[in-house]
Amino acid sequence: MSRFLGEIRQLGYVVDDIEASMAHWSDVMGVGPWFYNPQVPIEDYVYEGRRYEPHNSVALANSGFVQVELIQIRNDVPSMYRDFMQAGHRGLQHVAYWTEQFDADLARMEAEGFRVKMSGTVGENGRFVYFDREAHPGTVIELSEVVGPKGRMFQMIHAASLDWDGSDPVRPFPAFEDL
Repeated sequence: MSRFLGEIRQLGYVVDDIEASMAHWSDVMGVGPWFYNPQVPIEDYVYEGRRYEPHNSVALANSGFVQVELIQIRNDVPSMYRDFMQAGHRGLQHVAYWTEQFDADLARMEAEGFRVKMSGTVGENGRFVYFDREAHPGTVIELSEVVGPKGRMFQMIHAASLDWDGSDPVRPFPAFEDL
């Protein structure tokens, strides 16, 4: 377990073809069902201190207690995902820790010398930050707030995976206001 933030809760993979990746993970790896959003509504997105309007597609599913995130960038907005791809990488780009005490955990990481490189918000109480330290590809750390609708969505995705029988492998993201 991390000495900073507890258990790793999510593995984030940057992919070229999210539909093919969901099919591989469900058909070959047996992971699903996938909850897919072709354009994640990211608000207040900042990369290296500048605001941008990203267009990312995201799919989420659980394998046990760990959530797998597939990310496909759809525009050329600066991001750590784009940096990863421009470096010639595909696959695991980050690990995420989930928190219900976002401000305190962010302050603790910054006190340890971590610097926020990318941040934004998805839904109410759905802040996230990516820190700039990366020892090798796939080691970026994300801190993700999981209270409110985003936290309830993550719980729903986990619950859907528990007895998944392989049917209906790709499902739409639920609306945050319905959670």
